[in-house]
Amino acid sequence: MKTRSAVLREMTTATPYAQSKPLIIEELTLEPPGPGEVMVRMIAAGLCHSDLSVISGVRPRPLPMALGHEASAEVVEVGGGVTSLKKGQKVVLVFVPSCGACLPCMEGRPALCEPGAEANGKGEMLAGGFRLSVDGKTVNHHCGVSAFADHAVVSAKSCVPIPDDIDPVDAAVFGCAVLTGMGAVVNTGKVSPGSSAMIVGLGGVGLSALLGARASGANPLIAVDVHQHKLDLALELGATDGVNARDEDAVARIRELTRGGVDFAFEFAGSVPAMELAYGATRRGGTTVTAGLPSPEARWPLQQVSLTAEERTIKGSYIGSCIPGRDLPRYLGLYRNGRLPIDRLIGKRLALENINEGFDGLASGNSLRDLIIF
Repeated sequence: MKTRSAVLREMTTATPYAQSKPLIIEELTLEPPGPGEVMVRMIAAGLCHSDLSVISGVRPRPLPMALGHEASAEVVEVGGGVTSLKKGQKVVLVFVPSCGACLPCMEGRPALCEPGAEANGKGEMLAGGFRLSVDGKTVNHHCGVSAFADHAVVSAKSCVPIPDDIDPVDAAVFGCAVLTGMGAVVNTGKVSPGSSAMIVGLGGVGLSALLGARASGANPLIAVDVHQHKLDLALELGATDGVNARDEDAVARIRELTRGGVDFAFEFAGSVPAMELAYGATRRGGTTVTAGLPSPEARWPLQQVSLTAEERTIKGSYIGSCIPGRDLPRYLGLYRNGRLPIDRLIGKRLALENINEGFDGLASGNSLRDLIIF
């Protein structure tokens, strides 16, 4: 069958993207689902910095590539051997399909699935090969999802069902923003009630982490960003304090607010200055968690002795150290009960044809979690 898809053929930093148009809406040939796969009709897809890093070349991928990795969808066709999903079912798509057989998967760390990571790096499906083409030429998959399209074929292992009483449009952001942000707080950091926490970088992932820290009972809960409107939103969502990262005394102020630094600092901006601020504002014996994705060339100078002399802990968190089949139902349940108001993080709702303009908003730092609606 044919599907409309936003295809990246050349990485570029030329902005505004509304003029350079790195993403081209093309009609692609989509093969039927193979064994262990399903075909889905997209409902909504989020614009994420991980997509932007591919467009700009910060995190290169094989081209051409049908972009998009955070989405909700409806199953329209089921491949052979799939018994866990049925036609008409609404699902959240997860951008690292887990094989269930490699060592990380068997250790309960599917976010680190080795075959999944290898397939994503090659632009292939988890089962191997490609399902997209144009004029007989292969088009690469983005994280096994390629969500900026009317339809896609994905691994059944990339799908987590959405309860019938949850808005599937809002559920789209759970596949990346919520899994990554909430998971960094709950799974990686393991924030406990009454402990102090700080969120650096208030995009969709950072604001999800803020809601997760609030639900976990963090107090005080400090929000840090360079955009005042995001700090204002963070305060509305439960942050006790907001600090502008551009202030020269930002670290000193955070240390004053927390009597020596936070127990848990979470960095989501994906930049060395943000990581320096997060580590600098973490107390002796505290934990600094980073889930940002800076350029592979970025280097962070660390005073190594502080790790020993102050018994510091630094952790990386990928997709919130999640187990999607366990975590997504929990997070969706919190949303249903009003304890995780993720709908407050959603910004503009855009047509696929306006996707380049949407990435201009993301690149400027002004937008929230904008969605493509199908």
